[in-house]
Amino acid sequence: MTISNVKNTLSILWIFLSVNYLFCDVFSLYLSESLKQLLTGEMDGIAFTQEFLLTFAIIMEIPLLMIVLSSLLHYKWNRILNIAVGILMIIVQIGSLVTGKNTLHYLFFSSIEIIALTSIVFISWKWKN
Repeated sequence: MTISNVKNTLSILWIFLSVNYLFCDVFSLYLSESLKQLLTGEMDGIAFTQEFLLTFAIIMEIPLLMIVLSSLLHYKWNRILNIAVGILMIIVQIGSLVTGKNTLHYLFFSSIEIIALTSIVFISWKWKN
């Protein structure tokens, strides 16, 4: 696979991952229990403070940034960042599975997200210049 192909593949996987994050959150709004909790400003014991939302926004910005960086960075930094950020986001995703109650759609999307992240790490790990 050429460098251009690997960059495109990684960028597409980050897009795929980000869209899955969005749809998972949108689907959660369709559950009346989740929507009721959201309107109280707390869900499963997590208060939606400005600090929490800023932290969550920063975490969600990372995969969006990787869409761009995967296309722009040169081989060495591209590979390092995709491996490191992929592993970080796997840890974040697994962490989200052990906190609170998980719905069936959340478990489904989380599985897909972990597979996508594992693919990103694997492709980056195997990538040779």
